[in-house]
Amino acid sequence: MNFAHSTPGTPNHAVVVTRTSDMQWAAVEDDQAIGRGDASRRPDGRLFISVDAWHGAVFDRIADAMLADLKAPLYTVVDEADHDSRSAWERAGFAAVRREWGYDVTTDPQVTGLGSVRPPSGVTIVPAGEAEERPLRALDRIIRDEVEAAVGWQTMPAEVLPRPAGTTVVDPSKYAVARHSDQYVGLVRVAPLTRQPRIGLIAVRADWQRHGIARALLAHALGSLHRSGTTSAWAEVNESNAAATALFESIGARRAAGTLELVRS
Repeated sequence: MNFAHSTPGTPNHAVVVTRTSDMQWAAVEDDQAIGRGDASRRPDGRLFISVDAWHGAVFDRIADAMLADLKAPLYTVVDEADHDSRSAWERAGFAAVRREWGYDVTTDPQVTGLGSVRPPSGVTIVPAGEAEERPLRALDRIIRDEVEAAVGWQTMPAEVLPRPAGTTVVDPSKYAVARHSDQYVGLVRVAPLTRQPRIGLIAVRADWQRHGIARALLAHALGSLHRSGTTSAWAEVNESNAAATALFESIGARRAAGTLELVRS
């Protein structure tokens, strides 16, 4: 697919923006690549776009081409500290709809105070890699349905892992779960990234919330990382999620970054 959008460039050359595939655009001036645009569809169906260009004018031209080719609503994310990028997207008609905090979380139980935390009576923690796949997937679906019926899954931290249609648990070995009797009632997912492990999700079934299970799952996950020699982990929390924010800040997690999600309707 090649749709070209020609716009003025330097006095002697025009910037040509071409849609090179369903999800990619390229900007060229005088046979030199000067920028690109990409689009990707998240598992929840929303279409996110990004632009990589050195100059604001080129950014605007790529964004204009993408907006002409794609149907709204369109989404993007920017670092809250990157004022130039935010301004560029606002010029294209985007507006912020939510903020996500990034936390640097120490794993040291002497700092977090989680060393003595245990799950409530009757609940045990099944370590990562030991959870049974079928009940884990069933719990994940129950939790997702509960979140979608309440605040909507779009309020959760952004998940961009590629996954087969309808599959939400890609790698069961990354999940530790809380078990009561023969039921799984909560889960935590930790992605073992090389630079810094990422706590991707902590969630508890609605009928088991406010029993200290989320705190016990976090204590287990951080404790496991600490014993393996990892000193810190990373986590993202929607600023509107008061319970999650309180949980991480209560263990001394340091707010280190902010990400804005913008939309053009």
